Amino acid sequence: MSIRKYTTAVRRKKGKEKPKSKEGIFIVEKRRHPRIRFELPLDYSLVDSGETYGGIVGNASEGGLLVYLREPIEIGTVLKIEILFVRGLELNTIKAITKAVWSDLAAKKVLGEYRYGLEFQSFQEGDLQKLETLLKEVGEAHE
Repeated sequence: MSIRKYTTAVRRKKGKEKPKSKEGIFIVEKRRHPRIRFELPLDYSLVDSGETYGGIVGNASEGGLLVYLREPIEIGTVLKIEILFVRGLELNTIKAITKAVWSDLAAKKVLGEYRYGLEFQSFQEGDLQKLETLLKEVGEAHE
């Protein structure tokens, strides 16, 4: 009898056999608001500047956005943003003030763009409801 078979037999006899577990990865989402993936155009500018730049929203939640920008910005930078989207035949926008809370500068080498996490600070009146509706519609479409 091999050592392995003997050890297993002894554990069974003593009632100490290790329970067999399923293999896999268990991921716990720690965000308060789930992210919804979609791509939408984005216009942004520094709060104290009038110059506007373009970017892409990669995903969003009620708490913030993942964005791809061509220009580098510093963590902590406050931006005015405008997300552009179409509902029916009408062009809509969501305007907000955001703050850069993280960056992935390695993405610049791969994608040719900078990747940032923006946290919402405030919305133009009624635009939080527009965002909630948009997230719900896109989330239901992906289910």
